[in-house]
Amino acid sequence: MEKIEDLLSLVAHEKGLDKEEVKEAFKRSIIKIAKKYIGDIDVEIDLENKMGIYQIFEVVNDDRALENSEKYLYLDEARDFEPDIQLGDKLKVELDLSKLGRSGANSLQREFEKEVTRLLENEIYRKLISKLNTIVTGEVIKVDSEENTWVDLNGVKGVLPMRNRIKGEKFEVGDVLKALLKFVHFDDKRGIVIELSRTSPKFLEKLIEKAVPEVRDGIIKIHASARIPGIRSKVAVSSINPRIEPIGTIIGKNGVRINAVSNELNGENIDVIEYSNKPEIYIARALSPAIIKSVKINEKDGVAIVEVDPEQKAKAIGKNGVNITLASMLTKYKIVLEDAKEKTKDTSKLESLFKI
Repeated sequence: MEKIEDLLSLVAHEKGLDKEEVKEAFKRSIIKIAKKYIGDIDVEIDLENKMGIYQIFEVVNDDRALENSEKYLYLDEARDFEPDIQLGDKLKVELDLSKLGRSGANSLQREFEKEVTRLLENEIYRKLISKLNTIVTGEVIKVDSEENTWVDLNGVKGVLPMRNRIKGEKFEVGDVLKALLKFVHFDDKRGIVIELSRTSPKFLEKLIEKAVPEVRDGIIKIHASARIPGIRSKVAVSSINPRIEPIGTIIGKNGVRINAVSNELNGENIDVIEYSNKPEIYIARALSPAIIKSVKINEKDGVAIVEVDPEQKAKAIGKNGVNITLASMLTKYKIVLEDAKEKTKDTSKLESLFKI
């Protein structure tokens, strides 16, 4: 049995798994295969110090010992192992694995390999779960007929569905791709399912975090973001340090920081605004570059009535309604321009496509 324990320690070391988990996996394998090849036996495995695999018998003095010799043992036979044993006691006898035969031994090996594979998948799953909503980088290994992009992430495959790809983007095998780790699921048939995204607002936030040390250090906080991927986005930020101006810091000298983020997003235009906990101010800033005259909030309906001069309406709405849509998504208010209800396009369908 010491050889088995040494083997399990080696497996744990080579696979980077917990030794006790590997022992438990072997225990499950032995019990399953022993029951299949030897019969309906009771098996106990002692994992303390030296490993022992035992068959459990009940001590009897009747025909049960003849009818089911794998579970019952006559008293006189039991006393050959343990002289003081009594009727009704349980006797542990070390299991002879040769009873499994060659077929059983092969089955035990396959079953244990399956158990170790499950442990590896669970370990990978735990690591991936800890990386949810972070940026991962991998090499494109396949683009399927539905234009889903498959990516190698250190030995596991993730998929960037076409719906999570920025419009106009195309990837080829061998390309290095950055994306947000959006979703991880364990499927009994398919194994680990990993979904990536380049359209999530969280991807934008994480790119800014990587590009701006002040965001990583917590000096500048990103309160919210909204995107129409590949076209335009808005980010609301604030600074806990009055000496650090949040908008200029994120944009960087000559726009170097924000341009780097925009380039990663296929040229997406990024508006950075300063957050305010006063809804009226927040909404007015969100509608930039338009200059707003006044904002009235209806909290019950979640509506903001915004008054703008006629020459500012086009800016407030934006091309194809993009600016007012993003402002609504960012602030979580339905924004209505006063005296311009007829001219303001219904952008609810557009907005629903890009909610977090």
